[in-house]
Amino acid sequence: MLEEAKILYIDDEANNLISFKANFRYRYEIFTALDTTEGLQILRQHPDIRVIFCDQRMPGELGTDFFNRIKSDFNRPIRILLTAHADMETVIEAINKGHIFRFVRKPWMEEEIISAIEEANKFYITTSLLDIRNEELEKAYDELDKFAYSVSHDLRDPLTGILSATQLASTLDNIEEIRELLGLMESSVSMLDDYINSLRDYYLLRRGELTISPINFNELSENIRQFYKIYTQNDETIFNITVNQQETFRGDKAVFELIFHNLLSNAFKYQKKDAKVKQVNLSVEVTDGYAFIEVSDKGIGISPQNIDNIFKLFFRDSDQAEGMGFGLYNVQGAVSKIQGSIEVESQLGAGTCFKVKIPSK
Repeated sequence: MLEEAKILYIDDEANNLISFKANFRYRYEIFTALDTTEGLQILRQHPDIRVIFCDQRMPGELGTDFFNRIKSDFNRPIRILLTAHADMETVIEAINKGHIFRFVRKPWMEEEIISAIEEANKFYITTSLLDIRNEELEKAYDELDKFAYSVSHDLRDPLTGILSATQLASTLDNIEEIRELLGLMESSVSMLDDYINSLRDYYLLRRGELTISPINFNELSENIRQFYKIYTQNDETIFNITVNQQETFRGDKAVFELIFHNLLSNAFKYQKKDAKVKQVNLSVEVTDGYAFIEVSDKGIGISPQNIDNIFKLFFRDSDQAEGMGFGLYNVQGAVSKIQGSIEVESQLGAGTCFKVKIPSK
């Protein structure tokens, strides 16, 4: 038998309900209802019910009418009609209106019910998986459309800036004006480089295999400190790093670097420009087979209405700094790839804290 299935049986004869539950309660999780109104309430309480048996001839509503009524809201449960009057008209109506999977004659036999449930359960699992794959495919196509547009748009902007600056520089003789244009070109090249790095990370998460090795977070954090030294020197941002690792931790170093750099990059970029004290904190705690990572700042924060959107592809909450909307999307993809979790707490104007929990491999 496949994994335990939830079964709903609707019949206006109480003795049939008692008999059904008595016969099958050890095989399946059984719910019973004396009428379709009660049956609908049970469906709302248990939307994961897989198979519905319903008597055709009941006072108030026919089984076929009930199945027809619920098929838009509860399209996944497999519908089986119980009837002692399986005439051709009933069969046609059941197929056309109720999308019936199977008929079972009353009085039913235990073997026939078990056979019907097993077939219906297999069909439920198959169709559910197909629905999930279709939803994933639809999401992938939508993401691909956005991705194609973003690539064409975000690659074109810096290239256009470089081309325009080059054309203008060829007409100038003043060295200061040329230097100014070179500065604009450098900015465009940096933007293009950031975008290519984001594309590399995007590809790594979707196509690359994990490379597992021991990770020394003290060494990794020291490399990170040196990388962000320019921020701490030029912007006078305080960068605090604390690491507590007393046990071996195994993971993919490249994925961890992706997570650290994307979170820290945002923390540095979205500081309050007029703040007297600018601060970014990174802490790593390795214990009980997990790495607990926190990246916090005293920056501009995230608006409450957008807190649920920040991990979406191409989404940006603020225009304070240039970005393509890849960073946090890639972070969530990286965390998911290594079976971790991520949470965010933020207060507009007060700062943001990301909390990441990742298991050792």
